[in-house]
Amino acid sequence: MPALLLTERDTPKGRIVAVCDADVLGEHFEREDASLTVDPDFYNGERADEQRVVESLTRCTTANLVGARAVGLAIEHGLVEEENVLEFDGTRHAQLVWM
Repeated sequence: MPALLLTERDTPKGRIVAVCDADVLGEHFEREDASLTVDPDFYNGERADEQRVVESLTRCTTANLVGARAVGLAIEHGLVEEENVLEFDGTRHAQLVWM
């Protein structure tokens, strides 16, 4: 099971969280209408356990998640709906926005 990488940034508009599976960091993925790069400048954070990731997602304003484990965790905890998940070359991506 890949490690989870968590980054939290506080901005004037709220907290931005990025979570990815460690094994997709630095990778580039394609689909018909778009591409996704898991840029280390944005996603490379500290290793975090599932509880810390879920707590961070519940406190953020927006979040970007990449990888089967990261996205699956958000779905499991009711933070992201399955039908809103995108697939890029078999890799899962979701965004979360609290309003």
